[in-house]
Amino acid sequence: MFNFWRRALFFPFVFLVLSLLVWATVGALPATLFFSVFLLIYLVLHLRQLEALDYWLADSDERMVPDGPGMWEEVFTRLNRMVRQHRKEHEQRVAALQHMEQATSALPEGVTILDEAYHIEWCNPLAEQHFGLDCKRDIGQQITYLARQPEFVQYLALHEFSEQLVLCGARQDGLTLSIKLIPYGNNKLLLISRDITHLERIETMRRDFVANVSHELRTPLTVVNGFVETLHDMPNLENSMTRRALHLMGEQTHRMERLVDDLLTLSKLEDTLNALQEETVDVSRLLSTLHQEGQSLSAEKHTLRLELTSSCALLGNADELRSAFGNLISNAIHYTPQGGEILVSWHEQGDRPVFSVQDSGSGIAPQHIPRLTERFYRVDRSRARETGGTGLGLAIVKHIASRHQARLEIASVEGKGSTFSMVFPASRRLSLPAEETGAT
Repeated sequence: MFNFWRRALFFPFVFLVLSLLVWATVGALPATLFFSVFLLIYLVLHLRQLEALDYWLADSDERMVPDGPGMWEEVFTRLNRMVRQHRKEHEQRVAALQHMEQATSALPEGVTILDEAYHIEWCNPLAEQHFGLDCKRDIGQQITYLARQPEFVQYLALHEFSEQLVLCGARQDGLTLSIKLIPYGNNKLLLISRDITHLERIETMRRDFVANVSHELRTPLTVVNGFVETLHDMPNLENSMTRRALHLMGEQTHRMERLVDDLLTLSKLEDTLNALQEETVDVSRLLSTLHQEGQSLSAEKHTLRLELTSSCALLGNADELRSAFGNLISNAIHYTPQGGEILVSWHEQGDRPVFSVQDSGSGIAPQHIPRLTERFYRVDRSRARETGGTGLGLAIVKHIASRHQARLEIASVEGKGSTFSMVFPASRRLSLPAEETGAT
């Protein structure tokens, strides 16, 4: 700071001293004129440098930083250094951005950046193909104005981005997309879209194969089971080994029939053409029925309690919900030791209806929980054989939950029991008329 003022006041001070000498030699008037002329020239020189600076600032990208004498030379030198550094950093940022755009364009997924109101800020070429966008033209447009599929609009409206959305017929016939929204940064959203048309066709072939085979197995199993039951009931069978063999054959054919039924149910739930037939479901009444069936299944070996703290109904499919709730209740009965307690409850978390089954069984180790809903996954295969389960129950529950936009939550502690919950969105909550609501 001192050096600046020293340089700035050097020439005025010199001319002030000279003016005082002129004053002492010639008189006050010539000295005043001499110093005024100096100040005028000094001011004009500074104004010319300011004019040059203003001229450069008007188009700093195209024009060169001006040169100047004295103090201005140092100022322009520093300014020139700053401009060069700024241009270098700008070129580096542009190169980095171009590199990122090239890398993003090479991704096998479509990438779209959205703000908190779902306005498009940027997208790569693959996203343009998936949604029919034009990155230059559609910047600032809301994504739902351009991708108007009801499933996609509902997916955004629910704000439940933990699960992927499979979108069929997105802008092109036969195109199937897997869509995932990832929040990041300051209220930004990354929309990832992937073409899974080929995988979906393979999955459709698999579902059709399983459904066809299961359907074809039904008839021979029914015939075999019928003959086994007939032979078992014949009065002249005195050989205990023969009776035991027929009994085991009957058990296994019944188990295979249950397996075929579950496979057909799963194939039906996975069929994208099988739209959900919705109605008003009185959950309290449905759970009262399932509670009675559960007591019969338990045969007084467990304490089975029903707790209804909500009287709301659900918008959904009664048969599917009955299957899902029944599966969870029967699982709790089968996997809870004799004398254990099972609590079936219907309540609300905020404005979300929740069905849950809590048992006092042996619990599940944490490493098994993420895989419980996989087909045929067993934590304890020997225990599963004893209970006669097919290994498809939780897979069916998960598909039914997904069809109702619900979330299946599993909490378990080894040695203390497990809790299976289906958390439904608030949009499926319905209120029953007063005359239909009964105390439980």
